[in-house]
Amino acid sequence: MKKLGIGFIGSGFITKFHIKSFIAVRDADVLGVWSPNEAHAEEAALLARSIRVGDCQAFNSIEEMVASPAIDAVWLCGPNHKRIENLEAIVKTIKSGKGSLKGIAIEKPLARNAAEAKRVIELLEESDLLHGYLEDQLFEPGVERGREILWRRAAAITGRPYIARCAEEHSGPHNPWFWQGELQGGGVLNDMMCHSVEVARFLLTDPAKPRNSIKPVKVSATIACLKWSRPEYADILQQTMSKDVDYRNRPAEDFARATIHYVDDAGNPLIAEVTTSWSFVGPGLRLSTELLGPEYSMFINSLNTSLNLFFSRKVTGSTGEDLVEKQNAEQGLMPVVANETSEYGYEAENRYFVNCFLDGKQPEVNCYDGLEVTQLLMTAYKSAEEERTIAFDPAAIENFVPAVARGTWKP
Repeated sequence: MKKLGIGFIGSGFITKFHIKSFIAVRDADVLGVWSPNEAHAEEAALLARSIRVGDCQAFNSIEEMVASPAIDAVWLCGPNHKRIENLEAIVKTIKSGKGSLKGIAIEKPLARNAAEAKRVIELLEESDLLHGYLEDQLFEPGVERGREILWRRAAAITGRPYIARCAEEHSGPHNPWFWQGELQGGGVLNDMMCHSVEVARFLLTDPAKPRNSIKPVKVSATIACLKWSRPEYADILQQTMSKDVDYRNRPAEDFARATIHYVDDAGNPLIAEVTTSWSFVGPGLRLSTELLGPEYSMFINSLNTSLNLFFSRKVTGSTGEDLVEKQNAEQGLMPVVANETSEYGYEAENRYFVNCFLDGKQPEVNCYDGLEVTQLLMTAYKSAEEERTIAFDPAAIENFVPAVARGTWKP
């Protein structure tokens, strides 16, 4: 069987996470990477070669990479504000006859707002490409296994689950553009609630039924800037990131919470409670998931690891993230996530999309899902701005752009 040749658009943190996960993915080679930063592209290509996941090279342009006979599929992992521009370059190359791809996988969130998400869908339909939505947390081993067991053993006997709670929390993202509402599309709600919304929906959906067997009805949300707009932390953030990251005057939310009401095909009410934060200071990234039903429950916490280390005050050294993503300490009792690419779902996710593209099969986790997630996020922003519950109506938020993304939000 021919291996799938993969090219990456983007060379930052998330691309490198994906590249490392391909150690556990058969039938694929990482053969290309393009980034507007040539040095970063070369670094990512060197990483792929050094861990032997493909004879990867840095390309001079998106068009050159898509036109390469070695590249069969593209993983689109560039910044949110470049999403449309990057995708248009891919589609233009394909339509010109210079390139031929089996599929494209697009990193979360699908876009900065609903209008841009619809444009992504238009371009994908125009290209006739198979497409996947890169939502790694759906593929976490605990999420997949827990869902399978609870629906098979408990829900089948005592009734479907009715509440899902999902949270992702850490101390803040790596690159300046994430912190800028105009570039990223918002703050932590747009950046991370996309994970929690989709995982909660996934857990509440009967595995034997399609995604649309449960439908969102209404959304209530709140956002706040709890830490990073404080003057001392706004200054630290600007010094660390960029002069353009100005949380004294143009903050984005560092905390968000939403309640999404669904109804299933039998009329049963379901609730998803989702929380995200860039103001959580603990050992590092914390992913927590709960699923509750009439006679059962499920709990996952990514920091409840099988490996813990203790370092006394005598153990000193430079800061890093060698124990857990977004690590906040170098001493004391600390959990270690031994294999983050597996624990967070990247390995299973990429294995799934590689197999779908090789088989010529449209992935079940695709960009139409990403569109609905974006519509739910925009409804949440609208709810937070208007301080009321908002009925889920995609037409009503089709052209809505959050105040955070416009740079006019005043918490």
